[in-house]
Amino acid sequence: MKRRTYLKGAAGAGAAFTLAGCLGGGGDSETITIGSDIPYRPFEYETTEGELVGFDVDIAQAIFSDQLGYEHEFQQTSFDGIIPSLNNGNFRVIMSAMTITEERAEQIDFSDPYFTAYQTIVVLNDSEIAAKEDLQGKTVGVQKGTTGAAAADELAEEFGGDLSIQRYDQITGAFDALINNQVVAVINDNTVNAEFVEQNENVKFLEGEGAAAEQGKNAPPYLTLTVEEYGIGFRQDDDDLREEVNGALQAIRDDGTYDEIYSEYFSG
Repeated sequence: MKRRTYLKGAAGAGAAFTLAGCLGGGGDSETITIGSDIPYRPFEYETTEGELVGFDVDIAQAIFSDQLGYEHEFQQTSFDGIIPSLNNGNFRVIMSAMTITEERAEQIDFSDPYFTAYQTIVVLNDSEIAAKEDLQGKTVGVQKGTTGAAAADELAEEFGGDLSIQRYDQITGAFDALINNQVVAVINDNTVNAEFVEQNENVKFLEGEGAAAEQGKNAPPYLTLTVEEYGIGFRQDDDDLREEVNGALQAIRDDGTYDEIYSEYFSG
């Protein structure tokens, strides 16, 4: 499926923090608890009425309730500690726009990939930052424990350590720091950065070719530092559920449900 570049209003089906599906199919009376870092627009966030919505929320409904017949509920947790929390039994799975990496795969298992993302850079419209190299000697903002933070670490290494990195508990902290001129840029997933850009007229993507073009991907019209795949995370002893989820994920791709949900959140 062609990846769309920009976002449109997140008008997907809403859900409260507890989402109950009709039982049936392969499920039973068990409730699947889903650890997730909230807010992270457009994947999981609350409306002003306190309703939980987002791409991951709708995909979870389609997989766990509609396909597998489980009840399920989202549990808010810090992304920085989300893998230890999963392995400690605080919830059954992770669904939080999590990139599949070798380091994470040593600690947990992943579903088949369900989303492609890129690490990108956003700056203020009047910023003097016009290229990646202009970040040398400056301060950037990231969210703790994310691949955006890892991408910033790689830039710092590329610059011989001449890059300061401010790490925030949530991505909203990094965005606020950019608006308040406490950092010159934010490094984060393209879709979440795009939501921020669309909501703030004085913010833009840093342009240029990058990892996507180098890998022959259908590159978006802004600089990409990495090409990544998201997966649903499982404890390493939960193979049966992981296999069920992979089957359900394939089913919603085959019947068009995935594309319908995708089009509610991403366009272009």
